[in-house]
Amino acid sequence: MGRLLPNHKAAAPVTPASPHLTRYATALLLGAATATLSVNMAPGPYYDIIQWLPFDSDPLHRLRLFYPGFTFATFVSCLLMPIFILLISKELWEALVQENGPLSGPRAVAPMAMVAGGMLVSAVLWQVLTAEWETAEEATSASGWVMPFGSDMVLAFVFGRMIFGRGHPALQLLLFLCILDGLAGMVIGGFAAPIEGKLRILWLIVPLAAASFGYFRLTRPLHNTNMSERERQRKSRLWPWLVLGLLSWIGVSAAGLPPALGLLPLLPAIAHGTRSFGLFAEAEGYLTDPLNRLSNALMGPATLILFLFGLTAGALDFAALGATSFVTLGAFWLGKPAGILAVALGLRIIGRPLPNHLNMRDIAFVAGLMGIGFTLPLIQLQTALPGGAMQEAGRLGLGMTILAGPALVLLARTLPKPGKPARPHLRH
Repeated sequence: MGRLLPNHKAAAPVTPASPHLTRYATALLLGAATATLSVNMAPGPYYDIIQWLPFDSDPLHRLRLFYPGFTFATFVSCLLMPIFILLISKELWEALVQENGPLSGPRAVAPMAMVAGGMLVSAVLWQVLTAEWETAEEATSASGWVMPFGSDMVLAFVFGRMIFGRGHPALQLLLFLCILDGLAGMVIGGFAAPIEGKLRILWLIVPLAAASFGYFRLTRPLHNTNMSERERQRKSRLWPWLVLGLLSWIGVSAAGLPPALGLLPLLPAIAHGTRSFGLFAEAEGYLTDPLNRLSNALMGPATLILFLFGLTAGALDFAALGATSFVTLGAFWLGKPAGILAVALGLRIIGRPLPNHLNMRDIAFVAGLMGIGFTLPLIQLQTALPGGAMQEAGRLGLGMTILAGPALVLLARTLPKPGKPARPHLRH
């Protein structure tokens, strides 16, 4: 797709993002479309398949593993989705901590402020709209205000590339904002609405111990320049991290936090590269440090994971349209972009440059794309909203937010490009 918005003159092009992102979006939408057709045409067989309990999972339930029971749906959302969350978190982590990372040091302040602004305004608007429109008594006590925290990274990126073009600096900002928004939302949502309404903090000792063991026994020895090559290869093997990952996942899930976050405590402990090429840069496929090797090995399976997630969690029941659907749309389409733009305008007023030297036109489209929320909010749906009609209405609202993507692409094609006057209106 051709570029619709030209690069800002002060912003240099960046390394193009991996083609895996487009495949992720295709897989997610294909799975969700299949599920939507099934739930609207044959809901009985569909729910029988994704909610089938193959065995008594009470012991797992007591540990809060595969909550509320071991089904096809919880297998995907609780055990497979942590792999995808690890992939996107790895990109955010490297962008922040690497010396030449695109968002290291002071460069991260403005994007973080924009994310905070979007989260704050969207949460407030959710509460206002809920008080105004919701009629169910349980709506007022629910933690639904965490729902609009997660923007859909893969879908926003695909529509963003149609708007900005391949390699535009706005895409790097968009990826960063979406990932940070989604992860921060899941952490906040996990503490605000833990599984079964109770947080068991002591279980977090398990992931912390797993990360500590990995760092001191596997990562730190790699800093020894006198280590033999054979010993270095042994310490760089990935299978020990799989064992530590399982322990970390059990500890996070048992604590009551979203199981999708189960692998994140290991992220700072795994040895990573020292050079940054940008978020999801294609060049990272040639790096050989343990973190990038692990990421490269998981990139392909993540496509199947997102298809299965769309299939098991993305079914949109059109008959479920209700007040929660419109509350969701209001928070995503109005609240989040308003908060991001307010921060951007504040930066301009105080004379601070916008991230990546973008202009307000670019930021406005980025803010609009942040109004697409699907993947990560679907993970939080189980605990953020009461079950039944409200959850299904909220799920439908999340699906409807995707419509912002085509609308923004159409708007970008319609508006005149910067620096060119609009075509004069001719009277007949």
